[in-house]
Amino acid sequence: MMMAKRTFARILVVLAAAGCCLPSPLLAGPASPTKPKTVDVALREGGVLIGQVVDPQGTPVPGAPVSLRSQGKQLVAIKTGKEGYFAFKGVRGGVYQIATRDGQGVYRMWSPGTAPPAAEQGALVVAGSDVVRGQEGAPPLKVLLANPLVIGAVVATAVAVPVAIHNARQDRDRPASP
Repeated sequence: MMMAKRTFARILVVLAAAGCCLPSPLLAGPASPTKPKTVDVALREGGVLIGQVVDPQGTPVPGAPVSLRSQGKQLVAIKTGKEGYFAFKGVRGGVYQIATRDGQGVYRMWSPGTAPPAAEQGALVVAGSDVVRGQEGAPPLKVLLANPLVIGAVVATAVAVPVAIHNARQDRDRPASP
């Protein structure tokens, strides 16, 4: 019976140690497949894209640098006018990113006459909105504690350490056999 307890305690200690040694990607929570929302925008004749840059309160941002990007490459960069408006000419249908210093958006541009009925007539970019890159910004401890492997390792450690300490004390107090 004592040999079984000792074996069980050693197994728990090994499991606890293994849980502490797992690489962090294995401990990370599942990746969230969040993508930026893509907004449909109808282009005007001649491939003209009209847009406006506003702050989070909806106030136009004059003189804000705006760039039109496709597949990670900047196609053109301009500045907004007095009322925060901008216009790009010669834009073809496709998916683009419109970025300012403090905000960005992903837009699906539709050639004139091909846009779905729900498409916007222009692009609205909110500058100063929170941009979170990488993971979704969840606190690392929250992500870590939501992982079943981490919870198992914590429980195994909580059980194994007291058992190992108890067994070590018993072995020390027991007289040596003849």
